[in-house]
Amino acid sequence: MPTLTVAVLGLGEAGSRLAADLAAAGAEVRGYDPLQDGGAPEEAVAGSDLVLSVNSARAAVEAAESVAGALGRETVYADLNTAAPALKREVADVVGGRRFADVALLGPVPARGLRTPALASGEGARAFVEALEPLGMPVDVVSERPGDAAALKLLRSVFMKGVAAAAIESVRAAEAAGHAEWLKQEIAAVIGRPLLDRFLVGSRAHAVRRVDEMEAARDLLAELRVEPRIANASAELLRSLAKESV
Repeated sequence: MPTLTVAVLGLGEAGSRLAADLAAAGAEVRGYDPLQDGGAPEEAVAGSDLVLSVNSARAAVEAAESVAGALGRETVYADLNTAAPALKREVADVVGGRRFADVALLGPVPARGLRTPALASGEGARAFVEALEPLGMPVDVVSERPGDAAALKLLRSVFMKGVAAAAIESVRAAEAAGHAEWLKQEIAAVIGRPLLDRFLVGSRAHAVRRVDEMEAARDLLAELRVEPRIANASAELLRSLAKESV
C-alpha cells in the first residue's frame, strides 16, 4: 500500500499533535503554518493525498483559497476547524465539493491526538475515513452534505460549553464564599475531576476561540428557531474570561 501523504495547514497545539501522530503512524507529513513559515503553502499541499486545515474559523476560507490551485484531482481537503455550517459550505465551494470533508473534532486534540473522535460530512467524507481510520482515527460519517458535521458539533457545544459556564460561575461564587474546594469536590463527584479541571482551565485558555464557537452555535439555534439562551450566556461568560486574560 502506498504511503499516505498528508499536508497539515496550521501547526498550533492541535495541528502539531495531529502531524506528530500521523508521522508516527507511518504517513508522510508536510506541515505549513502561516504564522511561522515563510514559504508558500502550495508547496506543502502539492502531491498530497490529504490536506488537513487546522487553523481557526476566521482563517478557514483564506487557508483554502491559498492552496486551492495546487490541489490534485483526487486530493481530499478536510477542514477541521470549529465553524458555522455556512462557512464549511463556503470552504467546500473554494476547493471543490467532490473532494471536501467537513470534519468536526469531538475532544481535546492536544490530549488525544489522532485518536480524537470525529464526525465527517461532505462528498469527501468517506475518502477521509478511508485515509485516517486505518491510522487510528475514529470517524463517523453523518452525511454527504458539507456543514452537517459542523452543525452537530455546535449543537453538542451548547451543552458542553453551557455546563462549563455553570461550573465556572458556581466555583467563582464558592471562592467568594470561602468554600471553593468543597464545591469542586461536589461537582467532581458528578462529572469527574479531569473534566472539571478542563472546564475551569481550558475555558480560560481557549476563551477567544470558544466565543467564536458559541456565537456560531447561537446563530445556528436561531436558524432552527430555538431561542439560544444557554449559547448566549456561555458566549458572554467566555467573552469576560477573554478580557481578563488580556
